[in-house]
Amino acid sequence: MARKRAAQTRAEAVRGLPTKQEILEFIKGSPEKVGKREIARAFGVKGSDRIELKRLLAELNREGALVGRRKELRPTGSLPPVSVLEIIGRDDDGDLIAEPVIWDNKEGPRPRVLLVKSRRFNGAESVLGIGDRVLTRVRQLEDPDVEGFRFEGEPLKKLPREKRRLLGIFRADKKRGGGMIAPVDRKELRSWPVLPGNEGDAEDGDLVRFDLPRAHRYGVPQARVIESLGNPEDQRRISLIAVHAHGIPDDFPEGVLVELDQLEQPSLAHRVDLRHLPLVTIDPKDARDHDDAVHAEPDPDPRNRGGFIVTVAIADVAHYVRPGTRLDREAQLRGNSVYFPDRVVPMLPERISNDLCSLREHEDRPCLAVRMVFDKHGEKRRHTFVRGIMRSAAKLSYEEAQAAFDGKPSRKCRDLMEPVLEPLWAAYSILAEARNRRQPLDLDLPERKIILDKEGRVERVVIPERLEAHRLIEEFMIQANVAAAETLEEHRTPLVYRVHAPPSKEKLSALREFLDSLKLRLPPGELRPAHFNRVLAQAKSLPTTDLVNEVVLRAQAQAEYSTDNQGHFGLNLRRYAHFTSPIRRYADLIVHRALIRALKLGPDGLADEEAERLDEVAKSISEAERRAMAAERETIDRLVAAFLADRVGAEFEGRISGVTRSGLFVRLKDTGADGFVPASSMIGDFYHFVEEQHALVGSRSGEAYRLGDEVRVRLVEAIPTAGALRFEMLSKGKRGHVVLSKGWRNRNSKRGKRRAGQRA
Repeated sequence: MARKRAAQTRAEAVRGLPTKQEILEFIKGSPEKVGKREIARAFGVKGSDRIELKRLLAELNREGALVGRRKELRPTGSLPPVSVLEIIGRDDDGDLIAEPVIWDNKEGPRPRVLLVKSRRFNGAESVLGIGDRVLTRVRQLEDPDVEGFRFEGEPLKKLPREKRRLLGIFRADKKRGGGMIAPVDRKELRSWPVLPGNEGDAEDGDLVRFDLPRAHRYGVPQARVIESLGNPEDQRRISLIAVHAHGIPDDFPEGVLVELDQLEQPSLAHRVDLRHLPLVTIDPKDARDHDDAVHAEPDPDPRNRGGFIVTVAIADVAHYVRPGTRLDREAQLRGNSVYFPDRVVPMLPERISNDLCSLREHEDRPCLAVRMVFDKHGEKRRHTFVRGIMRSAAKLSYEEAQAAFDGKPSRKCRDLMEPVLEPLWAAYSILAEARNRRQPLDLDLPERKIILDKEGRVERVVIPERLEAHRLIEEFMIQANVAAAETLEEHRTPLVYRVHAPPSKEKLSALREFLDSLKLRLPPGELRPAHFNRVLAQAKSLPTTDLVNEVVLRAQAQAEYSTDNQGHFGLNLRRYAHFTSPIRRYADLIVHRALIRALKLGPDGLADEEAERLDEVAKSISEAERRAMAAERETIDRLVAAFLADRVGAEFEGRISGVTRSGLFVRLKDTGADGFVPASSMIGDFYHFVEEQHALVGSRSGEAYRLGDEVRVRLVEAIPTAGALRFEMLSKGKRGHVVLSKGWRNRNSKRGKRRAGQRA
């Protein structure tokens, strides 16, 4: 055999063809994409020899030495010189690790690529995080580095992020191998076949990442498991689905944790001693970190009779998390903390968030505080920022503070009433009057809260009561945020604003149509929050008041972070910046550093390099916030579906929360869970979608189901991993409920009517 190969090699050389080894070395050494044409040009292969070259390449492919297509070939186990990589994690030094997006499992495990810094990769797209895809120039290392990397990559361009990763639950075929993947995205409720050998190390019931390799145009797409992520069937681990689906980093690299041992404790030098001030924290009962404390007292200045001095003290995270450190890089990648019912994925390690920067009762803590003076009408006269050391006088829950305000103080609160709590309430009263004059958007949207039992399973779903104690803290925080924005503008210091644009014309048009159907009116022309508030006040007398609040919310633009001040429409404020939660939001940490720089409060202020990159940072943390909101919402949906899974067949009261051509969305009264009633399951009639009336209308009966209607439904199916519920409609539609224009039947028949049940 060896003699035969040697003879073949000599024959190839005589004919002017390259040897197999020469082909492999040429492809490996080329910095650009290599195909058959490039090989022929490099070795001068012409005429009929091109057929022999094609045969050589086919042999290399069969032997497993070469993979790819005619226009792009590479040695097995290697990567193209320019590849699309997906970032999967970080090493102990915080450097990013990536894997190729396109890879054949027959070549072995996907190679890991260590991303290196690139001068060409700067600007608005240079902030990379787990789950991002990046076009990368790849270089194979002659010798693997100490951590085993065979490749390093230089980022060239950040690619548009996938809305979601392909995730599913693997169901093994124990007889034949392979199996099926059931998706976890309720918008994609279909299964994908997995051929034997493509399941990787996944076991039955595991949450897996998968891809869908290109198949024949008429073939059924086959799924291939990329990574097994553990079994999420247990409710206690169901939030892992959202963590992995959105690429949320949930472990801190070792290099970040090492820095925690090197943090220095602050001293009173160059700080104001605020320990004499009885500041208190007011938070949810189950809060583990406390980053804001408040205090109020009557202003002793005779020129400001009836006025108050309000102090808001915020944990000084900037002292510990400094620009350029691994801690800072990690915090910026995360953007914010993510809160699930069963866990928190924090922006900062617990050593900082739950200890060093948590304003614990009776313990000294560094802070950045703002002292604001208000007149008797709640209008701010002036404010000043200081960097200090504080000591919390008490840790209170919202319920505990509310009981004290209502004249039923707990034993802990009795001694705090006169010196602390009564002035707080009095100061809030005048600020509330000013807020009412300002007329921010006043939406009343109760939020579901999942109560877990000792085993971490859903015990019940509740809608917590909205207390004045919540509004007190919110108003104090809003005033502190405004003060921060004003100070930074005054000192012309770069900052990241929290902006909220007015509703778009398109959204306002759809909202007006909906409100018209309820005989509610928005005035023409430019709108202010007060106009929406009047509509919301009128809707309180209607049975659909909750729905009106939600539809008004949907019409609003999404708030975001920006270096361009566009004002805050919802709060009706001209300038606004987040200052009050640096433990859980990177935007607030940036504002703290900007204040330290502007007011010369220490050496750890906003660095020049940071100031130049604030545009890209604002975009990055806005994206991280949207990611966190989606992950939190989806996890609640999955937990509620798991909670209801053993009640299939039960009947529930609900309200129609959405109408589409394909059916009705129904929100249950008790749990706030959303489910779907397919139009095809509504037997007895043919239903048309009347868009302008937000209704499905029966063709023969004229019975209608309209947005906001109260209905009774039966739970038919619950899919916890997808957070999906399917209902059967039990209530009859209402006749004369929808006013139809002439010719609506013809218009809807052209659009395509929904046939609901053949058993009329």
